[in-house]
Formats: sequence, C-alpha cells, structure tokens
Amino acid sequence: MRVLLLSDTHSEHTEKWAIGLATNGVKVGLFSFNKASYSWYANHSNIEVLHESKEKLDTDTQLGKLSYLKYIKDLKKAIAYFKPDVLHAHYATSYGLIGALSGFHPFVISAWGTDVMKFPQKNFINRAMLKFNLKTADAICATSHTIETFLKPVTNKPVQVIPFGVDVEVFSKKEVKSVIYEKAFVIGCVKSLEEIYNIDILIKAFSHIKSKYQQQNIKLLIIGTGSQEFTLKKLVSDMNLSEDVIFTGRIAFSQVSEYFNMLDVLVNISNYESFGVSVIEAMACEKPVIATNTGGLKEIIENSDYGSLVRIRDVEQTAFEIEKYFMDESLKHTVGKAAREKVIQKYNWKNNINQMIEVYRHLLKK
Repeated sequence: MRVLLLSDTHSEHTEKWAIGLATNGVKVGLFSFNKASYSWYANHSNIEVLHESKEKLDTDTQLGKLSYLKYIKDLKKAIAYFKPDVLHAHYATSYGLIGALSGFHPFVISAWGTDVMKFPQKNFINRAMLKFNLKTADAICATSHTIETFLKPVTNKPVQVIPFGVDVEVFSKKEVKSVIYEKAFVIGCVKSLEEIYNIDILIKAFSHIKSKYQQQNIKLLIIGTGSQEFTLKKLVSDMNLSEDVIFTGRIAFSQVSEYFNMLDVLVNISNYESFGVSVIEAMACEKPVIATNTGGLKEIIENSDYGSLVRIRDVEQTAFEIEKYFMDESLKHTVGKAAREKVIQKYNWKNNINQMIEVYRHLLKK
C-alpha cells in the first residue's frame, strides 16, 4: 500500500504517523509546507520526502493562507510521481485544502484540533473552506471525541475517532538517570512555553507547595521552549525559586519517555487541548496527571481513578492536587497503575495504526 501524507514534517505528530505506517509495511510519501528540524526520516527506506518548503509560510492573514494554493501544481506532480493508493491530509484546513483541490481519490482528512475548534469560528470564509474540504473527503478522522463534536456542525459524514496513542513499550515505567541529582519529589510539565499552557499558574502553585513544605526537597522540571521562556524564568527568579525550578529547553522525542520517568507527577493545565498526547505518554509511564477540566484532557483523565482535573488558571486547586500526591505515596502509585492500564486499553499506538490502515483498506475495496 502506498499512502501520500500531506503533513508538516516539522511536527512530531507527522514523524510518529509516518514511521508508524512505514514500520507496518506501508510505503509513505511526505508532502510538507515546512521543513523538518532534523532528518528523522533518513533511515527509513519506506519513507520518501516528496516536498519540503525552504521558506516558512506566512499564514496569519487570510491573504497569507492563499499561499497554500501555489503548491497545488507541485502536489499534482508528486502524485503523478509517487502514484499513491491513498492521499491523506493531516490537518483539515491547510493540507485539507490542497488535498481537496488536487482532485485525487480516495482522499482522507484527519482533524487535529485548532483546524476545526478555532479556524472555522473566525469568519464565514474559513467555515466555508472547511466545509468544502470535508465534503471532498472520502473519509474523515479525528483524534478525540472532543474534535468529533466540533466536526458535527460542519459535516454530515461519519467521523472515525482514532486516538493519537503511544507506544506502550517505549512509554513505560523504568529506572532512568535523572537531571535532578538528589532525591526529590519532582513535579513536571512537557509543553511549549506559550501563554495558552498556563505554566505561570504551575509555577505559582509550586511556590505555594514550597512555602508550605520548606524542609522538603521538591523540584519543578519545565521541559520545552517557547515565546514565554524569558517571562517564566523572570517569574521564577522574582519568586526566589531559581534553585528549585529547572528549565531543560527542548528535548529530542527519543528522550521524552526518560524525562517522564524523572517525574512523580505531570501537570498539564492548558486553557484547552483537543487531545493531549503528553498526558497519555505520562500515564503510560505510570505517572499521575493533573490536567484542566477541558476538551480532550477531561476525556482522557475522565475521573479521579486516572488522575486529577482542575479548573483553568486555579492556583489553589492545582496546588491542592499536587499536594495530594506528595502526601500520599500509595495514591500516587495506585492512580499511576490505573492510568497505564487505561492507556493500554484505549490509546495503544499499535492498535491506532492498525485502525488507520483499516480505514485505507476499506476505501480501496470500494
């Protein structure tokens, strides 16, 4: 089977889908508007890069979004060369648009989140564009039931929910060498340092815990980079937390499972998320997760058996939930084990890959 993915090679999600399909016998072609930060596809004989743009597209304006259209000719050439059995756009708007305009079938669209949760709400042109793309698709997929809910008002076609799961063999509980050398209770987050992820609230909640348990060794590990990095580091300094908060910067995807195993609890308190891959990765490593009661996060955590749900930007409630796991080692282990079992049952990446391949097979039988 030959599948041409229209997807951003700079994204870890694209990397994961492409490698997952390739290792299951699918010949994968990649057509991207951006360029990967490193050649993650180089050692995979079943993956071929057909197009990567040298310049980053300006898509902040409506006029900028039209720049996608210049790639339709290149896409048609890639299709003629690669001869795919299936064309699959990962993102319902940008990649969905050029996929729809290519005229190739069978054509699959996967909605990732903001493409259906935010984009069509901006204006009627965006909404009309999304409806057109979805009308052209032969199959529509979503990574969560939350995204499926947002798709229902813009399409009457069935939506197949295929979670963006994790490799439960790679993401599992194991002994690792921590970047924190002394024994400590470690709170962590693995997110881009952007305003939407409320890392300032996490820092303030951490400060509350530190002031209450001054004699205890408690650390905060912030993993990632972003536009808020200077602001967050200044906040840490102003709150006299510099010795207890570690900023790692960006880490390679291959190291992510190791960093999860350095934590006692993961905190992911975003304003909204369509799914929450880092949450299920941490759960697979038997780590309790504290997340905001919104979008795909509440769908994953579900109830207190698998983690904790808190209100958005609520410092006190976030601190209270962290304290629960700090004070009760047995609770931490019980929730962590239940969380992993849920991931194995619902978010096993091998099963998710097979679900996607089955979508392709079904289309090819028509």
